[in-house]
Amino acid sequence: MATARLVTTYDMKRTIAPNRFIGLMRMMVGFRWHYIGAITSLTIAAIARTASFLLIAFFVDDVLLRTDLPLLGPIGNLNMTEGLQPAGAIQSALPWVAFGFLVLAVVQGAFSYLSGRWAAHTAESVAWRLRNYLYDHIQRLTFSYHDRMQTGELLQRATSDVEAIRRFFVEQGVGIGRILVLFLINFIAISLINWQLALLSVLVVPVLVIVSMYFFSRISTSFEAFQNQEARLSTALQEHLSGIRVVRAFARQDYERDRFEAENHEKFLRGRDLTLLHSLYWPLTDLIVGFQIVFGYFVGATMVINGTITLGGFLAYAGMVWNMVEPMRQVGRLIVQTSTSLVSYDRVMEIIKQDQEVLREGQQPPKTDIHGEVVFTDVNFEYDPDMPVLHDINFRCEPGQTIALLGSTGSGKTSLLALVPRFYDYTSGSITLDGVELREYPRSFLREHIGVVEQEPFLFSRTIRENIAFGVGRDVSDEEIYAAAEAAAIHDVIQDFPDGYQTLVGERGVTLSGGQKQRVVLARTLLKRPRILILDDATSSVDTETEAHIRYAVRQMMTGTTSFIIAHRITTLMHADKILVVDHGRIVQSGTHEDLIEQDGVYRRTYEMQARIETELEKELADV
Repeated sequence: MATARLVTTYDMKRTIAPNRFIGLMRMMVGFRWHYIGAITSLTIAAIARTASFLLIAFFVDDVLLRTDLPLLGPIGNLNMTEGLQPAGAIQSALPWVAFGFLVLAVVQGAFSYLSGRWAAHTAESVAWRLRNYLYDHIQRLTFSYHDRMQTGELLQRATSDVEAIRRFFVEQGVGIGRILVLFLINFIAISLINWQLALLSVLVVPVLVIVSMYFFSRISTSFEAFQNQEARLSTALQEHLSGIRVVRAFARQDYERDRFEAENHEKFLRGRDLTLLHSLYWPLTDLIVGFQIVFGYFVGATMVINGTITLGGFLAYAGMVWNMVEPMRQVGRLIVQTSTSLVSYDRVMEIIKQDQEVLREGQQPPKTDIHGEVVFTDVNFEYDPDMPVLHDINFRCEPGQTIALLGSTGSGKTSLLALVPRFYDYTSGSITLDGVELREYPRSFLREHIGVVEQEPFLFSRTIRENIAFGVGRDVSDEEIYAAAEAAAIHDVIQDFPDGYQTLVGERGVTLSGGQKQRVVLARTLLKRPRILILDDATSSVDTETEAHIRYAVRQMMTGTTSFIIAHRITTLMHADKILVVDHGRIVQSGTHEDLIEQDGVYRRTYEMQARIETELEKELADV
């Protein structure tokens, strides 16, 4: 675990660079010696492979043929039997030649293994560290970033794009080194045989590079479009699986199938375009390389006939020219694959470039617990300049008071309370907590002392006990868990489960009812014993009797806690010390239940409407 933590803490922002290759190289910090070892081993393996062809030349020229005949001469006039070494000389030399081939094969195999192993170690280590960092980094990004970024897009970048970067180090990085090493070593070796043949062998290289660069630009664009479409497909699939109950409840399977098929078809088109570019590249480079090899063999054979090079030299050239040109053919493949890795690097860097939410800025937190006095003065807030949300919000909450908020959907209630724990920062005005400007408090300190139960309760795929204890950074006793669950009116329900508090909750809590999920989430927040409690419609899924029990238990457990409650039921709000009626981002009414009932406005109309509905419902039940 210590090593994993060390890897996570490496700041990947250091890998941001104007040049993407430099950025990728910076990712190898801590593993560079392994990669240098991989390239060095690759070089030794390449030298051993080239040396085996030179050994063939030696065997043919200096063992099979007479040593006093350096050139073969015109083959048509040569009596081959006269040019052969005596059988005894050949037999005495064969063991040494065979031993030489064996040694070179062992060297080549051993260092090829080391090269692959060290390259794989580097690639897996870089990917491991990058995944750890991304997971940690994404958790710490601002709420506004997650508001505009789709979950499927983040999943795609943290998995598929990281995998593409891993492949760069294990395949493309080493592959580029392999091409350069083989080209240089074999070019030098062929030059030792005949410099004209060496120059002839590189004529095709500029053509391959031009063709590869053309495909590089085309495939980079095509791959980015493919990756973006794959992210949209992942998002559609993730949304469908998360909302499968809603889909089935509304019998919208056919609609969702058609929607998925449309996105899948678009991915098919993007993938087809990408595959088409690949399929065009390989036959074209095969033709270019094939022409080069055939032409080189023709010229080399002509040189042997004319006595310019030896037969052994030609055989060595035939093997080495393939070793030199064939890897150059792979340049295109590597450029294509590298382009995908560079696109993935850019997509990952887009996340890494995002600034994390600063949790510990501001003054040092007070040594004593906060009291809970909250004052809003002329507060305005907007998610973006074109969408103002809150206008001139003014109210005061004394320590231990309960403030309730009532308003229609979209009126700004949730946005208002999201400013208190600094999920978002207000645009203008002032919010003070115990007389200190809210921005002066570190976000981490505020969130340690503020408990929030959101509109949409979320549970992890863990046991009920683990879900309740999630918000407390310490070991929690069973008694504390039970007390919080009882306050949330969920303890008896949990006890009736076969496994009690060890019951495993399904994904997003699907094995629990809406009301049960709300109460488990409420228990999780109450266990934290926050100094400020925010309940955002936290009892909307429970019946009136259970809600009354929860209100009583919360008051007993959270004595002295400043509370903010958002609700649509008047019965939930009427006991609050102060009620704020919010409409279109403004506080249009403020006071106690008794005060607001006497006023003509939204609150009284809502109260009368709910009272009338309850009366009619009671009458219908009585008639039944």
